[in-house]
Amino acid sequence: MPHHFTSEELRGWLRLSLEPGLTPAPARQLLAALGLPQHIYQSSTATLTRHLPADLAAQMAGEPSDPLQAAIAQATDWLEQAGHHILTLADPAYPAALLDLHDPPLLLYANGDLDCLGRPALAIVGARNATQSGQETARDFAGTLAAQGWCIVSGLAAGIDQAAHHGALRAGQQGGSTIAIMGTGMDLVYPAAHRALAHQIAGQGLLLSELPLGTRALPHHFPRRNRLVAALSKGVLVVEAARQSGSLITARLAGELGREVFAIPGSIHSPLSRGCHALIRQGAKLVESAQDILDELGGAAPSGLPPCAISPPPAPTNTDNPLPEELRPILERIDFAPLSADQLLRRTGLLATELPAVLAELELAGCIEALPDGRFQRLKP
Repeated sequence: MPHHFTSEELRGWLRLSLEPGLTPAPARQLLAALGLPQHIYQSSTATLTRHLPADLAAQMAGEPSDPLQAAIAQATDWLEQAGHHILTLADPAYPAALLDLHDPPLLLYANGDLDCLGRPALAIVGARNATQSGQETARDFAGTLAAQGWCIVSGLAAGIDQAAHHGALRAGQQGGSTIAIMGTGMDLVYPAAHRALAHQIAGQGLLLSELPLGTRALPHHFPRRNRLVAALSKGVLVVEAARQSGSLITARLAGELGREVFAIPGSIHSPLSRGCHALIRQGAKLVESAQDILDELGGAAPSGLPPCAISPPPAPTNTDNPLPEELRPILERIDFAPLSADQLLRRTGLLATELPAVLAELELAGCIEALPDGRFQRLKP
C-alpha cells in the first residue's frame, strides 16, 4: 500500500521535485545529507549553501514562488481523485527495481492498480510504424505472458507498444496486467489517439510517470521514459525495430542493468528486422514463442493464477532412442540458441560430472546437436 502523507511531507516531496533550478542529482544528495524534504526545507541558507549554489540555496530557504505553489496545489488536487497515487523514494510501495538506476525518480505519479508493481514484469517494445504481423506478434506474446501472471510494461506509443498493452488487457480476466510508462505528465496522453487506451489501462492496470503534471511530449522525455521501462522489467522483448530505434536504446539500458534482452527475428529483407538481428548478434536471446521467455525467466505461474496458456513445444524424439521422461524438464531449459557448457550447467542445474552423460543422451535422442565450437544447440521438432 502507498504511504499516507502528512500535508507537510507531501508538500515537501512535491516542492523538491518541482523546485526550479534543482536537478535530480543534487536533490538526491540533499536527501542523503539532510534527511526528508521537510527537513531540507527547514534548513538554513548556510546549511543549504554547503550543498548548492548560493542563489539556489537562498531560493530554497525562502517561501516557494507563486508558480511553484500553484504546481504543488495542482498535484495535491490531482492526488485526491480516485485511483491516483504519488510514490516517493521513501514510500514502501515505490518499485524497488527502479533503485538499480543511477538516477531513480524522486517521485512517481501513478493512476490505477498499484498491485501491478508487485507482479513480475516483462517489457515489450518495438517500432511505432510496426507491420500488422509485428503487432499481432506483440499482442500474442503479451496475452500469453499476461495470462501467466506477468505484468506487461511498455511506453503507450503507437505500433508495438500499443499492441502489447492491448494483448495484456485482453488477458485481464485471467489475471493479466499492464503498466504504461508515459513520456508526458499524467494529465496528458501522447499520442492523443491513445486516450481511450490510457483510460482502459488506468482501469485494469497502471499508468506511471515521473514527469510533473502538465508536462508535454518533448523528444528528450522519451529516453527518460525508456530507462524506466527497462529498469522496471526482468527482461525486454523487442518485436520489430529499425537499426536506429528507441527500442534499441531500451534494450541497451536493460542489458546494462542486468536484465535479459530478447528479440524476435524477421525477414532479412525487412528494415524492421535489422534492429532485432543486430541485438541477436550482440547476444540478445532469439525467441520464437512466449514459452522461450518463460523458460528463460521462469515460467511457473504465481499462486492463484491459471496454468500456462500455451503448451511447451514437444520434445523431439527419435523412435529408436526415445527420450527418457526424466530428461524432458532438462530439455525444456535448453532453447534453440547455441549454448556453452557453462551456460548449460547454469540453466539445467546439473553438476559438471553429470552434464556430459545427459548431453550424450539428448544427442542420441535427436534433441540437441553438438556444434564444431563445442557448444550445443537444441533441434526443432
